[in-house]
Amino acid sequence: MGHDYSDKIVTLLNKHQNDDNREAMEAYMRNQFRFFGIKTPERTALLREFLKGQGKPTIEELPDIIRSLWSEPQRECQYIALSLLDKQARFLTKEHLPLMEELITGKSWWDTIDHIASNHVGKIYQTEEDDTYLEKWIRSDHMWLNRTAILYQLKYKEKTDQERMFKYMAIHQGSKEFFIQKAIGWALREYSKTNPEAVKKFIESENLAPLSKREGMKHIRKREKLSSS
Repeated sequence: MGHDYSDKIVTLLNKHQNDDNREAMEAYMRNQFRFFGIKTPERTALLREFLKGQGKPTIEELPDIIRSLWSEPQRECQYIALSLLDKQARFLTKEHLPLMEELITGKSWWDTIDHIASNHVGKIYQTEEDDTYLEKWIRSDHMWLNRTAILYQLKYKEKTDQERMFKYMAIHQGSKEFFIQKAIGWALREYSKTNPEAVKKFIESENLAPLSKREGMKHIRKREKLSSS
């Protein structure tokens, strides 16, 4: 699944691998992924210089490049793939949802999922009305697809589809998965900055996990504490 553009990126990263950093970075990700040992600031600088020489890939060739980087064992390759997606995010459409699903279900962990959910899936659904993928994801047996459907509106603020968000949370409120309970709490906490009363009412009316309730009420309790002092 090689691609000339991505092959050049991998060669560049390989030249800058750092064994002193690698072990700690792999341990932080519970040794699920291999690393070159390149920390974020250096990786960002390397990509910046690379783009100066190679230019950004077009939106048409981007999916093949992303898939090629995703197939690499080192985690920095997936991070670079997401950075390239960021740079073309405004051109993402529903035609890219199959690619999003591939990325969500391949090499899945919170570090890539949360970025894809709020930055890429979230970007697509700012203008897309067909909810076929969202409905499939929220009812999937794949936990990371569930998490994506819960989190994709994280940055929507007053544009949040409140009914959909609460419905999706209610579907999974009985989940024993830490990453689902945390996602529900996180999404509620963010939305409480826009509509605290709706969030408080939802938390009081549903049988959410303690973790979800605690996370969801954080901002509300902080505001209540400030107003009472």
